[in-house]
Amino acid sequence: MAWAILILAGLFEIAWAVGLKYSQGFSRFWPSVGTVLAMAVSLALLGLALRTLPLGTAYAVWTGIGAVGTVILGIALFGEAATAGRLACAGLIVAGIVGLKLLTPPAPEPVPQTKNGRD
Repeated sequence: MAWAILILAGLFEIAWAVGLKYSQGFSRFWPSVGTVLAMAVSLALLGLALRTLPLGTAYAVWTGIGAVGTVILGIALFGEAATAGRLACAGLIVAGIVGLKLLTPPAPEPVPQTKNGRD
């Protein structure tokens, strides 16, 4: 479940990065509101994922999803260059994300606590 939450957090990171472009430096009201909301949701979901995922892995995957998604949408929405070099670099980021996912050990089972918090 934490991985699904982390992926969703990454998607909201893409949304706020693209929203920054549409807000034109926070000079347009509604795109600015959407951008700030996407930022808040992205960080909140990252925080939830960090309850069980290792910090280094979760943060790298989160930023990787955001980076690759933003590159793709930059090409699709804003006509940015889709050169072989840029696409290869984005592919390397994807390879790193997949590698971290595959090499991250499962989270330990949570330890049940008693009512007063003592053993």
